[in-house]
Amino acid sequence: MEYQAIIAAPAFCLGVLCDDREIHKIDFLEARNDLEPTNPLAVEAARQLRAWLSNADFAFGLPLRPSGTTFQRRVWAQIAAIPNHQTRTYGELAKALHSAPRAVGQACGANPFPLVVPCHRVIAAGGGLGGFARHDGGFLLDVKRWLLAHESA
Repeated sequence: MEYQAIIAAPAFCLGVLCDDREIHKIDFLEARNDLEPTNPLAVEAARQLRAWLSNADFAFGLPLRPSGTTFQRRVWAQIAAIPNHQTRTYGELAKALHSAPRAVGQACGANPFPLVVPCHRVIAAGGGLGGFARHDGGFLLDVKRWLLAHESA
């Protein structure tokens, strides 16, 4: 994948895929060197991602390329509505959407815009982390732990 920017965060990086008008995807990456933005939107995405990494109360304003199924977009809208410093369980979102927790989890894992659509705020019943980005352990769960601690959620 050829990223238009790579932004360093504590113990991980964020890769930005975009054209001049829309963000196509943001990926969590293992720690590596930054990549200077290659177009004006990548410059703005890098600025906003760094602002959030410095202050979890920062509100994003990036143009996101429409993607996902109708159900995924409904889940992502519910996730985007979770206030800063708060979490919801997969079950709570499923109940609001008249769906099943597993389906909500699958939609969370398909989220192409992490941080902007804060899927890390969705946790398992009883306060467990659940999965993250379609993984049940390793590097990405460490990222989820960091994100929740950063927000003090």
